[in-house]
Amino acid sequence: MNDLKIDRLLRSAAQAGDQTEIVMPFGFDTRVIALWCAGLPTANGVASLVRRAAALSAAVIVIATIAAVREAKQSREIGESFANEFAIADTAIQDEFSQ
Repeated sequence: MNDLKIDRLLRSAAQAGDQTEIVMPFGFDTRVIALWCAGLPTANGVASLVRRAAALSAAVIVIATIAAVREAKQSREIGESFANEFAIADTAIQDEFSQ
């Protein structure tokens, strides 16, 4: 009796073939797109990694620029003080030789 049920089921399945079409449930595509848009900024870590790298690079550039400007000012002040000292010494030497 059990074999008769299985045979009947298999014959029905063989006759059915691929007549049914696979269809997405109603609103499935809308839900997928809504979830994708909601999670777009954090979909993967690449966007946040790029933003962090850009911010870190900008901070390094700003700090390096400030340090370079400060160093240039200090070297200019040192150069001017040496120039003033040399000018004073040169004037003193010329005054001694002119007498």
